[in-house]
Amino acid sequence: MDSGSSLVSVSDESSEAAAGEHGGCCSSSTRSLVDAAGNLSRTVSDVSTSFSEQCSSVDHSGPFEPAAAVAKLIGRSPASAAASLSRLSMKPRADVLDRRSTDDELELVKERFSKLLLGEDMSGGGKGVCTAVAISNAITNLYATVFGSCHKLEPLPAGKKSMWMREMDCLLSVCDYIVEFYPSTQALPDGTKVEVMATRPRSDIYINLPALEKLDAMLIDILDSFQKAEFWYADAGTRSFGSVTSSSSTMSSSFRKSTLRNEEKWWLPVPCVLDTGLSEKARKDLQQKRDCANQIHKAAVSINSGVLSDMEVPESFMAVLPKSGRASVGDSVYRAMLGADKFSPDYLLDTLDISSEHDALAMADRVEAAMYVWRRKASASHSKAPWSKIKELAADDDDKNVALASRAESLLLCLKHRFPGLSQTTLDTSKIQYNKDVGQAILESYSRVLESLAFNIVSWIDDVIFVDKSIRKQ
Repeated sequence: MDSGSSLVSVSDESSEAAAGEHGGCCSSSTRSLVDAAGNLSRTVSDVSTSFSEQCSSVDHSGPFEPAAAVAKLIGRSPASAAASLSRLSMKPRADVLDRRSTDDELELVKERFSKLLLGEDMSGGGKGVCTAVAISNAITNLYATVFGSCHKLEPLPAGKKSMWMREMDCLLSVCDYIVEFYPSTQALPDGTKVEVMATRPRSDIYINLPALEKLDAMLIDILDSFQKAEFWYADAGTRSFGSVTSSSSTMSSSFRKSTLRNEEKWWLPVPCVLDTGLSEKARKDLQQKRDCANQIHKAAVSINSGVLSDMEVPESFMAVLPKSGRASVGDSVYRAMLGADKFSPDYLLDTLDISSEHDALAMADRVEAAMYVWRRKASASHSKAPWSKIKELAADDDDKNVALASRAESLLLCLKHRFPGLSQTTLDTSKIQYNKDVGQAILESYSRVLESLAFNIVSWIDDVIFVDKSIRKQ
């Protein structure tokens, strides 16, 4: 997989992001948020239609007046709009609707949300995807629209940044209405206290969504911090000497080999530095931003993995599992997993012939399928108890299926760590495709695109560092 690109789920489509310069992107308080998880990256989904492209910018500075905003949107008086809001018990989010109510903008809003509500089925025949998949596709498609054509460490264009912030705000506003009930008490006017069921944000959204929004802002800050840099880019096949604006000289094949880390994407712009290389201050700053983006990537991976693990396994996936885990992983891997007293997934991977991402993904699919075969056998006598509970119950029984399933899980995790650019497995893709939980769909797709963006930024910084080292060696 290309180091400058990490794709994002369900189908494969390249998506990358551009860059900019602001220092201090990763504070100590934020590092505590992001210092968890493994290193993983996935692919960008090829989705049907772009959810939206143009609307005006959103001003988050002032207070939100819901009645005035809705009045502008539906063409009624503020008093009538306020009454409507009161009846519907709507909770406004930011100033998303507080914009000029021109006919063009109103038509644009109608078009975007109509496509979303139709589930991407423009015929209106009810054959569209469910709401969860439609929102997931909309977030993925918006990411591809905003960041898909960016290949450099430079500030994101103002129009694209405005589009990203505005439309993500609209899509994430759905989470404001996803709540859970909990018992509470309410005091009546006469002082009597009665028990009632109150609402609060659903716990997974309450925990993960603010963290993702913080990571999003940090990544944009990293991109903005490259406003002024000691490196520049030349088009593929050219190198500029001594000037940021000159790009007329042809790059020799020997220079390409010494400075371009990944020749599979030879058409991408090549970073260039002065003949003396980067200054010491610039190198330290670049390394700091790389470390920050890498921690953000780990945090996004952690959230995405957690959301995916909470999604239900589709029946369609379970229906096509092989009858035995041994048939899935093969005899040699099965004997290595079963025979060793102390199982070492790293040692097992070293003995396997995995020379490409395709081989790694195929192995991940086989190991994951075997893991669920052994889990199903181990849980046959425990009805529908959670796997964590089944492991506790079977710990004293020395159940072979439980041991094999646990070892398969550690092997799969080790495989993903060893190949951080690995695409999503068949199970992950199936979960996203058949998921009907809107909250999980938003968290999964949002964390996935941020994971992809962070991975790309790390890759682009690595390219610049590689070129700097090559120039200084020469």
